[in-house]
Amino acid sequence: MVSFESDYIAGAHPDILRRLAETNLEPLPGYGSDPYCERAKQKIRDCVGLPEAEVAFLAGGTQTNAVVISTLLSDWEGVLAAKTGHISSHEAGAIEYTGHEVLELPQRNGKIDPEDLRAYLTAYFADENHEHMTFPGMVYLSHPTEYGTLYSKAELQGISEICRQYSLPLYMDGARLAYGLMSRETDLSLREIAELCDVFYIGGTKVGALCGEAVVFTKGNMPKHFLTSVKKRGALLAKGRLLGVQFDALFTDDLYFRIGQHAIDMAEKLKQILAARGLPLSVQSPTNQQFVILENRQMEQLRDRIVFSFWEKYDETHTVVRFATGWSTTDSDLQALDDALSSLS
Repeated sequence: MVSFESDYIAGAHPDILRRLAETNLEPLPGYGSDPYCERAKQKIRDCVGLPEAEVAFLAGGTQTNAVVISTLLSDWEGVLAAKTGHISSHEAGAIEYTGHEVLELPQRNGKIDPEDLRAYLTAYFADENHEHMTFPGMVYLSHPTEYGTLYSKAELQGISEICRQYSLPLYMDGARLAYGLMSRETDLSLREIAELCDVFYIGGTKVGALCGEAVVFTKGNMPKHFLTSVKKRGALLAKGRLLGVQFDALFTDDLYFRIGQHAIDMAEKLKQILAARGLPLSVQSPTNQQFVILENRQMEQLRDRIVFSFWEKYDETHTVVRFATGWSTTDSDLQALDDALSSLS
């Protein structure tokens, strides 16, 4: 059955699998101290334009968010995030499990509005009882967002300026960063993200890797003994080479960006198919995730031939479902979807 369920439904990009196979029998030190990890880190530094950036590899996005947030925050601090942010809605309380509260802000198309952030901070410090409240210790956002939307350069600059004003680290979840960078509607580059954020991660799991995320600390601000903190939280991979080899491959010959471009091209074709079939979108996403409003009857019919994700109820008779493209999406997949849509009654 053809699947658009997510962007990690297939194993790994063939170029990555080839490099893993080629290096498989090499005896290498563990915990990320191997030459492939070091080479991948240097390639990432070169790509973001920060020779002194500190890079660390973790296996998955939830681990990464929990480790980064809990090591950057003091024990009395929480993290500000949009109500629809990934750490707010889809990580099963992983951040709260570390002892830190997620402080929710209103969302606008999945994004934090700079003025909402400013209003929250102004009200917090104006409250004479704020010492009895969770202190806002950092700001979290994802790019793309849970709704496939993107921050503009002006929006990210606005959030970054407020964070500087209040001495709050700005952290970007980049699980799907490649699809934001290669979107036809973005005006943000990777180097600008590195300049405006204090820490961000470059997602591998959802961009062609078997697993793996690369955390980039941009301001000499990696927490002390970060490796020890990662291990304490059960997130240190003994065979760290697996992450280094994959990111070395992703940042060779622009593979990371080519994967992102392919998914965007497929998503644009997907949108054309949906438009031709008269199916409305719940949000205009310029990335690889498309959110479609289907009649419940149509949704059940389509499930017999196509795999997709439930997103949210639209009303009593309609449901929003998600179609995601990725490195493994083909024109044949899109044709199969179009054929399936044509048979809906």
